[in-house]
Amino acid sequence: MSHLFWLDQERLNRIKHILPKPRGVARVDDRRVLSGIIHVIRNGLRWRDAPSDYGPHKTLYNRWARWSHMGVFARILTELAAQGDATDTLMIDATHLKAHRTASSMGLKKKGRGRLIGCTKGGLNSKLHAVTDAVGRPIQLFLTAGNVSDYIGARALLPSLPAADWMLADRGYDADWFREGLKERSIEPCIPSRRNRKDIIPHDTRIYRSRHKIENMFGRLKDWRRVATRYDRCPVIFMSAIALAATLLFWL
Repeated sequence: MSHLFWLDQERLNRIKHILPKPRGVARVDDRRVLSGIIHVIRNGLRWRDAPSDYGPHKTLYNRWARWSHMGVFARILTELAAQGDATDTLMIDATHLKAHRTASSMGLKKKGRGRLIGCTKGGLNSKLHAVTDAVGRPIQLFLTAGNVSDYIGARALLPSLPAADWMLADRGYDADWFREGLKERSIEPCIPSRRNRKDIIPHDTRIYRSRHKIENMFGRLKDWRRVATRYDRCPVIFMSAIALAATLLFWL
């Protein structure tokens, strides 16, 4: 069984205080169940196809769904990312995540934001907006429908940016309001000017070369098959899969 564990005891101990405390009957082994959840998400399996070594697939899914709605996996990522010390340079970008037909119901939940799935030239998908630190580790994530502008993600992420010296972004983020918002937070934008901008704003090309790290981060996240392809109708559960993958890849 040990070769099937995705979490060793040391890494589990780092997040154990964030996990909900059991009530009444003792909970099934967290390390085994979390490893089963990771195995399903990493390999893009149906829950019923999880190896029996991890226990009943209903136990895996029920805990996954319950903890996702409780925000457990988002809190784990947020707490670990807050301990990072490489925020002198930030990077922002977005990527599309293909929606499988099982997730593409466009029905709206009452008082909700819907499925967060939109139609683009590439079909139905969601868009993941991310801010990373200087070494390409995600510190903030935001999910929208695939046809939503990058500016929407930038507006959502801007108020909670940590203190930094630089913000690296491609020319899709070249907007006066975004540059001004960064400077109000004493962050210097390193953003190439749009081709149709009348007055070209110079940027530091040497620092800008580091922007490939956020692209690499997206590539590594998409190695997790239930992240690269969205099977979950519920955006909260899908976002938890992204947070869990980001935590395992970059922070544990």
